[in-house]
Amino acid sequence: MTGSGGSQHWAPGDHILWRYRGNGTGAVHICRPVTVVQDTPELLAVWMAPGTECVRPVLADGTSVHDEPLATRYTAPRTTERARWAGSGVLKLARPGEPWSVWLFWERGWRFRSWYVNLEEPRTRWSGGLDSEDHFLDISVYPDRSWLWRDEDEFAQAQRSGLMSAAQAAGVRAAGERAVERIKAWGAPFADRWEDWRPDPGWPVPELPADWDRTPAHTAP
Repeated sequence: MTGSGGSQHWAPGDHILWRYRGNGTGAVHICRPVTVVQDTPELLAVWMAPGTECVRPVLADGTSVHDEPLATRYTAPRTTERARWAGSGVLKLARPGEPWSVWLFWERGWRFRSWYVNLEEPRTRWSGGLDSEDHFLDISVYPDRSWLWRDEDEFAQAQRSGLMSAAQAAGVRAAGERAVERIKAWGAPFADRWEDWRPDPGWPVPELPADWDRTPAHTAP
């Protein structure tokens, strides 16, 4: 990281970890190595390349979490596994302090598909990356400016399973409504033409370190 005066930022091309803690556990259960595209006081942009080795949660027997019925999806025993990211890469955009990040998806041949607003805890930066906690509820946004809520069933089940209180859920829904207002106004980042961005072809795919779940020694400003 570079910077002075209490403000530190990663340089374009740096490799960092984008991680999520399990809800209510504090343990990292999602880890994605990414390449920094831009890091300023206003915006962090990172690229997750196709084929990146990541960590994801799975059921204790190794099957997909989504194979578990919704009623027990968040109470069935889990573990983690290392797996390659399938499909096209993902560009992730995050503004400091905002309770969501915006992801851009393309089809093969760089045909832009959609934005994905991932509602989450504002990210905590540390020397090796950033950590957050997913809030279940999401929003898809399309090039024609239409949008729709995603994963409302999982959002409701997370509350029934005790992973989120009524007050927390109300805060997440309110954050989602603020995101919807941004979409309706076609504000940043939707109007910023990030869909035209392309990664540097010389960038190597970041490696997943053996200590991907390490506890940060300290957080960065």
